[in-house]
Amino acid sequence: MTSSSSRTPLRTGLIGYGLAGTVFHAPLLAAEPAFTLAAVATRRAAEVARDWPGARVLSPDALVEDPSLDVVIIASPNDTHAPLAERALRAGKHVVVDKPFTLDAAEASRLDALARERGRCLTVFHTRRWDGDFLTLRQLLAQGRLGRLFSFESHYDRFRPQVKARWKEDAVPGGGTLWDLAPHLIDQVVQLFGMPESVSADVGQQREGARTTDWFHLLLRYGELRVILHSGSVVHEPWPRFVLQGERDAWVKYGLDPQEEQLKAGLRPGQAGWGQEPAARHGRLSQGGEVPTLPGQYESFYRCFAQAIAGEGPVPVTAESAGQVIRIIQAAERSASEGRRIPLERSPGSEGGGVRG
Repeated sequence: MTSSSSRTPLRTGLIGYGLAGTVFHAPLLAAEPAFTLAAVATRRAAEVARDWPGARVLSPDALVEDPSLDVVIIASPNDTHAPLAERALRAGKHVVVDKPFTLDAAEASRLDALARERGRCLTVFHTRRWDGDFLTLRQLLAQGRLGRLFSFESHYDRFRPQVKARWKEDAVPGGGTLWDLAPHLIDQVVQLFGMPESVSADVGQQREGARTTDWFHLLLRYGELRVILHSGSVVHEPWPRFVLQGERDAWVKYGLDPQEEQLKAGLRPGQAGWGQEPAARHGRLSQGGEVPTLPGQYESFYRCFAQAIAGEGPVPVTAESAGQVIRIIQAAERSASEGRRIPLERSPGSEGGGVRG
């Protein structure tokens, strides 16, 4: 079998050169020899010329239709994800879509069906499946160290008291933290427990001048297990990142995974310290003491995607699982609007990893 490193690199086009494109996609793509960044669609041509002098700068239309490209990565505003993904699939490209996958669960299902019809690989950039703390959490549950799990709490809090002039903070489709941050938290929970029985949600705009959601609190029900997902934008003293309460033990973990800050600082996969969290931020079991955090592995995403394109394994994130995240966000919006719990139908394949401790 030919190794991925010995094949001709897949010529890849990136749509969007904002935070997602510059900090995540381009550096992680460059760390995987199976790909080469050949084109970027952006208005920031000077930045692309500085960072990736071999890449052409094209319009989104020209990039999607370019016959020389094998792969298209979509890291543009959320409301463009579905139409661009559809065009790229129809043009015969393999496609990576940044989260959130789409803004409607029906769109997610249509894209999944289209990718299968065209024989193309379609995946969604839910890289926080490879956060070191989440990998550690999965290991703890798989080992049964917490016993029967009763509550699972996950926070993504920030201190950003000033509203910025950017689309993520505008009242546009896909704007606000429910679409920006909740997909990270929801995807992790779906990987552990599958689809919830129901969703209850409260969302709000707390900051002066806020134009869209900057605070959310979700309650997902799984039998006796209660899952709380929360985010605030004016949080001086962060809550724990994770709090899990089980019959045998509890686990508490502070601080976000370090890989995003490492990428911003120029550190890359394979370099000393990559994905490593300082001991001061390790989680603790109430009965068992400190639990060292496993190294984060964001580089796994594009390595797995290259293997999937070569027919050597599944895509790193299926369109079906990413569509489940969208179903939950839409249910949360409905719950907040109607002031009631929204039941969710659970299909036979929606049991996730089945990890309860």
